[in-house]
Amino acid sequence: MSIFDRYAPFVQDFIYDHQWENLRSIQVAAGDAIFNTDENVLLTASTASGKTEAAFFPILSLFWEDPPTSIGAIYVGPLKALINDQFLRLNDLCEEAEIPIWHWHGDVAASHKRKLLEHPSGILQITPESLEALLMHKHMAVPRLFHDLRFVVIDEVHSLLRGDRGGQTLCLIERLSRMAGVNPRRIGLSATIGDPERTGAFLASGTGRGCIIPRFEEPRRVWRLSMEHFYVTGPQAVERAAEGAGTGIVRADGSIEAEVLSVEPSSSDLALARSSASYAHLNASEDEHAQSTPEDKRAAARAIRMDTEGAHAETELLAPTDRAPENADPGIGYIFERTRGRKCLVFANSREEAEAVCTMLRSYCEANHEPDRFLIHHGNLSASIRETAEDIMRDDERLDTTVTTATLELGIDIGRLERAFQIDAPFTVSSFLQRMGRTGRRDLPPEMHFVMREEQPEPRTTMPETIPWKLLQGIALVQLYHEERWVEPPALDRLPYSLLYHQTMATLASTGELSPAELAQRVLTLSYFHRVSADDFRVLLRHLLETDQIQATEGGGLIVGLAGERLTNSFKFYAVFQENEEFTVRCESAELGTIVNPPPPGERIAIAGACWLVEEVDWKRRLVYCTKVKGRVPAYFGDCAGDINTHILERMRRVLREHEVYPYLLGNARARLMQARRTAEFSDAATQPLINLGGDTWALFPWLGSYAFLALERLLKIKCAAELGLKGLDPARPYYMQFRMKADEETFFQVVADEAEKDFNPIELVYPSEVPYFDKYDELLPKELVRKGFAEGVLDIEGMRERVREWVR
Repeated sequence: MSIFDRYAPFVQDFIYDHQWENLRSIQVAAGDAIFNTDENVLLTASTASGKTEAAFFPILSLFWEDPPTSIGAIYVGPLKALINDQFLRLNDLCEEAEIPIWHWHGDVAASHKRKLLEHPSGILQITPESLEALLMHKHMAVPRLFHDLRFVVIDEVHSLLRGDRGGQTLCLIERLSRMAGVNPRRIGLSATIGDPERTGAFLASGTGRGCIIPRFEEPRRVWRLSMEHFYVTGPQAVERAAEGAGTGIVRADGSIEAEVLSVEPSSSDLALARSSASYAHLNASEDEHAQSTPEDKRAAARAIRMDTEGAHAETELLAPTDRAPENADPGIGYIFERTRGRKCLVFANSREEAEAVCTMLRSYCEANHEPDRFLIHHGNLSASIRETAEDIMRDDERLDTTVTTATLELGIDIGRLERAFQIDAPFTVSSFLQRMGRTGRRDLPPEMHFVMREEQPEPRTTMPETIPWKLLQGIALVQLYHEERWVEPPALDRLPYSLLYHQTMATLASTGELSPAELAQRVLTLSYFHRVSADDFRVLLRHLLETDQIQATEGGGLIVGLAGERLTNSFKFYAVFQENEEFTVRCESAELGTIVNPPPPGERIAIAGACWLVEEVDWKRRLVYCTKVKGRVPAYFGDCAGDINTHILERMRRVLREHEVYPYLLGNARARLMQARRTAEFSDAATQPLINLGGDTWALFPWLGSYAFLALERLLKIKCAAELGLKGLDPARPYYMQFRMKADEETFFQVVADEAEKDFNPIELVYPSEVPYFDKYDELLPKELVRKGFAEGVLDIEGMRERVREWVR
């Protein structure tokens, strides 16, 4: 029997009504795994490939054949907006079959939740935080609500692997299963992910089942991809090269006197553009590509004219549809000129950058006397502003552009998007693929244009600072997926002490009094805590007793203490992701969003893509009252960190070493890359890890990911500095570090290798008085666990050791 024939009649009718000619390969593969096995299933495929339908068509068919007597499936989504979107999609599908679809999060009416509690059935859509609240406050109702639970569908699994939130989700499923006496199958839905087998094992942990990862061929898609570079001020890279920069000599202090752009034909470029790659270059041809053989100044200038006047210049695809005001920021003006008349996304890597970019783009509309065509969307905005932007994006009649952060990486339906811009490089290949996948829906090819911005180098800038790191990073992300189909593997072997605190308190808050042994049995047997020892848990419980987070009863049991009650009774307790201390911003009765560190009255703030004058700050109620004014000011919403994998850094080094000219690079980007390669060639920066910048000043290029880089930095400071006479170490994480040193190069490598190979305790790379808080509840933990979690769960000491061994081979 075919998969289609196994579907319930109402599912078949849905397929007919939508005029699908055949099932997608992912739907066939998912149907086979769900219908014909009892295993967990991990579905990994590109954005907009139909993963949700692939999972729910067979689940709903099974429910139609044998209706569950309680809630039969839980859909766990990372965002309320995603749940709202899926709620509408699934409701249409299930209405005819009379399979109820419920959703449960903070914005859902109490009457809707009450109906579910009275008549538990069908499918429940929920966020991890709301599921936590449900288990804590409806503890006694869990068996009645879920006694026939058969499936848990976890959407956007890749987004949950980045921190404690994924661990919390697994803990919640295990806790619920124990309370209800069930063992539901888990169905994970994920975008392209690294090491799917390991992710599948993570998904299945604690179930006693295996995990099937269906293999299927996705339809081949062509990408429209480009990458351009802009200096924020001054002449652009093409102009700098055309002006003639001299001989490219490296000064004694490591700064670059001049750079030369050189060119020659390359057959490899045409082959790449015509290969079965996942992207297509815009009108690339063989004789247009710059290369690395040195030419004289006139040859470089001829090559640049060919670049800017030939097919690499303004292709029809990237032809401007507007003109930015005079003196506009070159990179932001480039985006402004290519978004009018199209529905676009502009991705920034932080909320502050998103606000600044949106404010600039809106000011250009005002300067040109044009209607505002820019929206903003990020996590610190009020729900009403975000939802308004989502509604406008779904409106096919509106051609607005939305400036956003990772909040729109995930699979919310935001309509037919034609084009995405990425300002600088994202931190991961996974993020690049997710952002790229937001466009190209409804039979259009995905289209993304990178805009790399860089400050103009000062006349005597040191050599490491002249390398365009973000440009190299962007190229590396694209090349790794194109060449290897590589995506970051999940980091699943942390020591999650912050989450351990959270689940300990949540368990006590929901169950009431438990003996220490009972509490340990409930918490430490959760599969996510497999690395946590009983000794660690005893240390935690002693600290929680001392700080009144928990208290002992006369009978020797444990309950939540007074200090713990203040936390567990707050709605903010349900989330395990880090939050800054936020102030709500209001203008009259309208809520705009939240900020941290509000300025005093009379100062300006940036939020919701506009500038506001602070009228009053209510510190007790954490409110900021403001009025809208014209102008521009930086925004600040809290720290934004990025974790870059070592494999990306290694590919960045190859970008500097190789002679390839990538077909998606446009004129300025190609010129800037050639300048960087010339810098690396003269200085040996891409071939030698340690470079003398003159006198006792050195630069170290480890080409390591964020946490291996951090481990090396600490090894140098803590274990090597005295013997090497090393001072003033200044890291530009994770790209390079500069320092002064009395030792020579040979001594440096020998000392570092000796220290790295010693069998030292990882805690020795934590400074004596340091307590490195990373996660939300770290401040409530005993300091020894925070230090141990950082040393053994964050620092990549083995990755650092592998690199040091390479240096002395």
